[in-house]
Amino acid sequence: MQSLSSPLTTQEWIIDLFSSRAAATGGVVRRKKRDIERYVGMEEFKAELRRRGFHAIENAGQIVIFCNQEAVRAVL
Repeated sequence: MQSLSSPLTTQEWIIDLFSSRAAATGGVVRRKKRDIERYVGMEEFKAELRRRGFHAIENAGQIVIFCNQEAVRAVL
């Protein structure tokens, strides 16, 4: 799924997201849920997370992506 307003293809959007400095160094990146749905589609996004072994959480319309394979634990 690709938005007509996006200059990137679905695959280019995913590459762009995961080639950010934070993602490349095992950090955390954040994107709006609506952007993920619009540019990639939630199922394809989830498949990419599984492929990479990454985790993500959602809160208030934001998706926080942990770009590493470490366990994620809730603090509170």
